[in-house]
Amino acid sequence: MTSRFPHLPLNKARPDVRRFIEVVMGRRRTERPPLVEYLIDDALRKPIITELLGREWVEPIPGDRRSEEAYLDNFIAFFPAMGYDFVRYEESLPFVETEVIGADQTRADGLRHWRDLHRGTIASWADYERYPWPVVTDQTLANYEYLSKHLPEGMGLLVCHAGGIYEHLSAIFSYEGLCYALYDQPDLVEAVAQRIGEAMWDVYRQLVELEGVVAIFPGDDMGFRSATLIPPEALRRYTLPWHKRYAKLAHDHGLPYFLHSCGNIIQIMDDLIDDVGIDAKHSFENAIMPIEQFQARYGERIGVLGGVDVDILARGSPEQVRAEVRRLIDVCHPRGRFAIGSGNSIPSYIPVENYLSMLDEALR
Repeated sequence: MTSRFPHLPLNKARPDVRRFIEVVMGRRRTERPPLVEYLIDDALRKPIITELLGREWVEPIPGDRRSEEAYLDNFIAFFPAMGYDFVRYEESLPFVETEVIGADQTRADGLRHWRDLHRGTIASWADYERYPWPVVTDQTLANYEYLSKHLPEGMGLLVCHAGGIYEHLSAIFSYEGLCYALYDQPDLVEAVAQRIGEAMWDVYRQLVELEGVVAIFPGDDMGFRSATLIPPEALRRYTLPWHKRYAKLAHDHGLPYFLHSCGNIIQIMDDLIDDVGIDAKHSFENAIMPIEQFQARYGERIGVLGGVDVDILARGSPEQVRAEVRRLIDVCHPRGRFAIGSGNSIPSYIPVENYLSMLDEALR
């Protein structure tokens, strides 16, 4: 397999996370753009870990620290071998949220978990009062701390709390429930957002102190194909102030604040740039606004991350993937503040060969 991807560094990696940060922040120009990625499913990482890197795959068993650390060792080894300059990691506090579970043969466990759009865990003040709000414990940051202490030379750590304010707000109410509550019980929405935001703040204020952390890179999907999922004014009231607070915390510690947010969020982009203070945007879909168009509009103000449309990665041939990567590099890299990767993430249904073709072409 390695002969088809000759530019992958594998065991000869020479990461330079400072270069990555300087490029995205517009302080440096390089011959090629650095790589970036938001999430990579274990369904793709496992065959790469075992077949390309020759390592034994270990499934983490909750509460079994030995297996958890072995899993993290593989997690660390994966990123420099693929050409990344960083390890990106996230975990969520145990918010109680409703799910719908369906069959999915592309997943290792054969299951895919979806948000329940109609039934949440909070619909009233009585629900709010009995909700088991999570708190930060000594174990909350255990995996972050392990990664921090075991980074290879030249690598940095990009971290966040898994799931953003809006995502957890809409999961706790359910999307349908939130849409009603915005008008029927705005005080309850405010209270729930406050509790979520404070809990996440307790995580972030410790993450920024970890050695090796070079950026805060959260995700908060606030849009769909044609607009934001709730009115922009609701996002400005309930969610953006928390992002602003987290961004200021990052900046006060000398760290940039990148944001992954899916969907059409153009209505709040000026808020995100000018008020929240994000330093780069990730998540692009060609059907909404291709990354090159977004960069032409906003690229002098923030960095742009990713851009290779997931539809091409999922359904295209390796040759089509390579052609799209080359096209994006030719268009976006000369403008600066650009890192190449998927437009969203690497889910389980993307062929391994397409993922590796994207990386190999970008590293060429």
